[in-house]
Amino acid sequence: MQPLQAIIAAKITISLVILIYASWRDYKTREVTNRAWAIYAPAALTLTLAELCLYDTSKLLPYAISFAATAAIALLLFYTGAFGGADSKAFMCIALALPFYPEALLTPIVATAISPLAQNLFPLAIFSNSVLFAAASGIYMLIRNFAWRLRTKQRLFEGTLAAESPWKKFAVLITGHKFPIAKLQKIWHIYPMEDIKAEEAELKRKLVIVPNDERRNQIVERLAKAAETGKISADVWATPGLPMLIFVTAGLIAALLIGDIIWLLINFILG
Repeated sequence: MQPLQAIIAAKITISLVILIYASWRDYKTREVTNRAWAIYAPAALTLTLAELCLYDTSKLLPYAISFAATAAIALLLFYTGAFGGADSKAFMCIALALPFYPEALLTPIVATAISPLAQNLFPLAIFSNSVLFAAASGIYMLIRNFAWRLRTKQRLFEGTLAAESPWKKFAVLITGHKFPIAKLQKIWHIYPMEDIKAEEAELKRKLVIVPNDERRNQIVERLAKAAETGKISADVWATPGLPMLIFVTAGLIAALLIGDIIWLLINFILG
């Protein structure tokens, strides 16, 4: 292996090791220690600067542009609530480590899979793969919910939930499933997707599409009290939230081995 290839291999290795660890922590606790990024970021920056300074100084400016574009998108998604802090930090670290597709070391399975985006802004190709994989999880949720319906013979939306709009029901079906209220009380990162309010003598249930951090515990408490008095069932709609770092890791692996999947799909559709 040539020195250039060894540097690239080191960057890919450290990226995969840190991201696999972070994915495991994200799945188990939805929290990732900052020590992971404190190790990843300086190692990635040092290796990439060594690579570019030794072999291609003309890419120093594109490197800065690639990082700046990735960081801007990651921060925007974080401040709009679409990304968690760990997700944003992961993408910024990836931008430090792998700003361009590592053509000196790898060749994708499909020769045409390296889009202009992957060549110049590789982290954004990883991002598009990640979003695609995360969106595909909605299919799994949909299948799971209809399997629950067939297995239990219970209605998916009971009581006043039946009157909710079709788009709200669909959003719940692809992002959540039925959880015992007791589980919501024990596990903080499971968010209720329904709430209740009293209207005269009637208890009205309503769907909550966007999980709310600030009101989560109050909603769970209301649901628990209603279940204890028999006003609602013990199973309610909730979402565990997406462990996004798993999809980021899968997106990186797919980008390295296959390329930009959305680019491939577009080329396939357009012939």
